[in-house]
Amino acid sequence: MDGSYVRAHQYSAGAAIDSSETIGKSRSGNTTKIHLSVDACGFPVTFEITGGDVNDCTAAPELLAKKLEAEGVVADKGYDSQAVCDQVVKQGGKPVIPGRKNSVVGNGDIDWYL
Repeated sequence: MDGSYVRAHQYSAGAAIDSSETIGKSRSGNTTKIHLSVDACGFPVTFEITGGDVNDCTAAPELLAKKLEAEGVVADKGYDSQAVCDQVVKQGGKPVIPGRKNSVVGNGDIDWYL
């Protein structure tokens, strides 16, 4: 799993419509974030589009709930949270997520080879 920012044009937000545009304010202005999960070959499996101000850990449960048929879930430090790891284990996988530098719970059993 990984998330990538996409910059939105300065005129892309602000129209008076009722639907959600998934555009959020971040340090670099108006952005959208694409959260993508791929299989072992790198082919897309599921994706989620959120505003740029949404944290990776917030979008991960919805991304994992769509489909998970994996022995291991590899993600970057942005997805390091106990809730995400618990959901991966509950669905039968093993979380391979490096810990953040301020993480309280260590993950010494991480498979660095993966």
